[in-house]
Amino acid sequence: MKATAAAIDPVIWNDWYVVARSVDVPIGAVGRSRLLDTGIVLWRSADGAVQAWRDRCPHRSVQLSKGRVAGDRLVCPYHGLAFDPTGRCVLVPAHPGYTPPPQSHAETYAVQERYGLVYVCLGVPGQEIVDFPEWHEPGYRGLIAGPYTIHTSGPRAIENFLDVTHLPILHADILGSPQRPEIADYEVQVTPTGIEARNLRIWQPDPYGTGSGSEVVYDYRVERPLTAHLRKPNPSGANLALLYHVTPVSETECVGWMAMALNFGQEIPDAELIAFQDRIVQQDLDNLESHNPPQLPLNPAVEFHLPGDRTSLAYRKWLRQLGVQYGVMA
Repeated sequence: MKATAAAIDPVIWNDWYVVARSVDVPIGAVGRSRLLDTGIVLWRSADGAVQAWRDRCPHRSVQLSKGRVAGDRLVCPYHGLAFDPTGRCVLVPAHPGYTPPPQSHAETYAVQERYGLVYVCLGVPGQEIVDFPEWHEPGYRGLIAGPYTIHTSGPRAIENFLDVTHLPILHADILGSPQRPEIADYEVQVTPTGIEARNLRIWQPDPYGTGSGSEVVYDYRVERPLTAHLRKPNPSGANLALLYHVTPVSETECVGWMAMALNFGQEIPDAELIAFQDRIVQQDLDNLESHNPPQLPLNPAVEFHLPGDRTSLAYRKWLRQLGVQYGVMA
C-alpha cells in the first residue's frame, strides 16, 4: 500500500476517528466511509460485531463496499470471494478447496463503538478514545448531531469550534449579540494532555430558554488534535456538554460529528435539539470553506491575532509541539 500524507504523520495516523453512527451499520449491512485519503468498508456480522477494512478486495482491487454480508462473511461483488471477520479469505467459488495465499488477506483496521458512534484507527492506537464523562452521568441525555461535511482542513474546523469571538457576529442573536460582542480576558493553558480554556464569558440573548439574555460561561478542553470538548455550565445546575469530533477525509475536507449531553430540557424533542445544532453548523459552513489556505498555519506570523484568540494560539502552539503535519502549514 502506498503511504498517504497522513501515514507520514504518526500523531494523526494513530488516532481514533468517527466514521459512522452505530445505527447506520445494522447487522448484515455494508457501508462505506473515507478517512485520511483512504476508502473504508464498514460491515456488521451476524454476531453484531462491526468491522472496518480497507475498501479494496486484494484479488482485483474492486470496492468491497459494493459486496454483501453473508452471516459472518463479507462477499466480494466481483468473483464472490468470501472473507471472515479477521479479513482472511475463506472461500473462492471458482476453485473449491483452494487455499488462498497470505496476500489474499483483506486489510483490517482497529474499530470500536462508543457514544453511539463507530470509531476507526488506521494505524496503531496510541491512546483510548477521548472520554466524554457527561454522556454517562445520571440525569444526562445523550444524542448525536451530524455528519457535517466541511470543505476545509480538520484543524481549521476545530479552531472554529474553539473561537468565541465570532459568536456575536456569525451567530448573531443566537449565540451572541452584535450589540454586546465584548469578550473578557480568560484562562488558557497548554497542559501535558492538551489545551484547557476556562471561564470564557459571553453575553447571549436567550441562553437558557427563559426569554431573557444573560452572560454565560464556556469551558473548553482539547485532548486530541481533532477532538474538542465544551462544557456550558448553568448556575442553576442545568448543564450542556458537547464532544466535537472532526474526521479528516483529506487535508482539505473533513466531517464533523457532535455528541451532545444535557441534563435539562427533557420536554424538548431530540429532533429539535439536533435541528438547532444543524442551524449553527450551516451558519459556519460558508465561512469555514472560505479559508485561504484551508490548512491551518502554525507559523504565528502568517495571520495576525486578537486578544480573544488566546485559545486558538494555544491550540496552534500545541499542534507544533506534537509535530502535527497533516492539515496544517508549518
